[in-house]
Amino acid sequence: MHNLTAFIRFHATERPDATAVIYEGQRISYTELLDRARAAASWLRGEGIGPGDIVALLMKNSAGFLDLMLGVSHIGAVLLPINYRLAAAEIRYIHDHAGVKLLLADDELAAAADDLPNVRTVDTAAQHDIRTLATGEDRPDPVRRTGGDLYRLMYTSGTTDHPKGVIHRYDNFYWKTMDQTVALQQSAQDRLLVVGPMYHVGGIDLPGIGVLWTGGTLVIHREFEPEAALAAIRDERITGAWFAPVMTNMILNHPARGEYDVSPLRWCIGGGERTPETRIREFGNLFTRARYIDAYGLTESFGGDTLMEAGMEIEKIGSTGRAIMHVELDIRDDDGRSLPPDADGEICLRGPKITEGYWRDPEKTAGAFHPEDWFRTGDVGHVDTDGFLYLTDRKKDMIISGGENIASSEVERVVYQMDDVLEAAIIGLPDAQWGERVAAVIVPKSGSTLDRATLDAHCRQHLAGFKCPKDLYVVEELPRNPSGKVLKRVLREQLGETET
Repeated sequence: MHNLTAFIRFHATERPDATAVIYEGQRISYTELLDRARAAASWLRGEGIGPGDIVALLMKNSAGFLDLMLGVSHIGAVLLPINYRLAAAEIRYIHDHAGVKLLLADDELAAAADDLPNVRTVDTAAQHDIRTLATGEDRPDPVRRTGGDLYRLMYTSGTTDHPKGVIHRYDNFYWKTMDQTVALQQSAQDRLLVVGPMYHVGGIDLPGIGVLWTGGTLVIHREFEPEAALAAIRDERITGAWFAPVMTNMILNHPARGEYDVSPLRWCIGGGERTPETRIREFGNLFTRARYIDAYGLTESFGGDTLMEAGMEIEKIGSTGRAIMHVELDIRDDDGRSLPPDADGEICLRGPKITEGYWRDPEKTAGAFHPEDWFRTGDVGHVDTDGFLYLTDRKKDMIISGGENIASSEVERVVYQMDDVLEAAIIGLPDAQWGERVAAVIVPKSGSTLDRATLDAHCRQHLAGFKCPKDLYVVEELPRNPSGKVLKRVLREQLGETET
């Protein structure tokens, strides 16, 4: 039985009173979590959902999110978590492209899905306990899933006009969980703080609900707040966490950071950017018993493909570690030829936790692989003679701001819709708080003018706020190579130097 409720049922039988989830004062045992999952399954079935149907969640972190996630799997349906920060037009595209049969939205987020069919609102009570919706006594048996069955779709910012739907099958999930369990030496004693959004691989997969696989505990916060995270580490004896770089910075710079006992923390996984040595040292000064784990991964691989090993953080500064157990890592040129150590090329991955491709997009799927199932990440890097990965550049021109991936081409498509724009390039510039911020470099049409307020108003009609340019640079021309390609690296170097 590959259904996600299989391991919940196991622990409910073996350790019925053990705490599975803590959320806003609730302490939910494995027995209760199983009942919640089955209640969610019953309610979903009453809404006409069956095996293979796609159920989207437009929800912030909550116990109800987890209830529904497990309930969807219990009846053999397919989960689609949606980034609630997206604009309504982006949500509609994902909804329609995926073929969503039912969309469940927190009441505070439902306005973004007002014009979509088959939307149900999840109120505050249901966010705490989905059984407030599933009031009946029916508790259906699980629908058997195999390793090849579809478990989840996750849409990620693409390098073309629209996001891509990443296919995750049950085998991908279980191989990911096994490998990360071994790499992090997880057990039933682990208590994971979940502050990253649960629609994101960092929030739900690194290691996310994999902690429940071992019988551990998830401590879920609805949103990230640095002092609340520090308090949870102390009060709930948190042993592990995933923090986006901006979260780590906020914790390390919080004025009350020294007032909390953070000794329970054993590890923290970072990701999204190369971690500066100063941040690693600052982390070690505050969390004296914990290791900071630089990591590399993608939505396409469930995250966490390489993890930095304990004791190697400074010796291998700038590296994101070595590949975990069942991930093969290779550096290849544009023709798919393997490159020697220390040579920069495209980072390629292979293994049972890697996606098979993109939903309803055979062209993008074909372009994402070299022969023999080597997945092309689009990132540039090299591996040293010890097998440690170093990131050099992002081939896809992806901007990473506050842990969110932003495809520059997606923003450019929107900017080019403006009548006054002749040419445009979207780049990421360094930002002390967010890691990077989105900047627009624009050549206006002759006789036209453009200001930041006009640009912002236009972009917010079509894009999530975090994707909208924070800076505007009006220039006479864009730097290009002999073939006419815009040299974004040059723009980043030039404009990055102007920042104070």
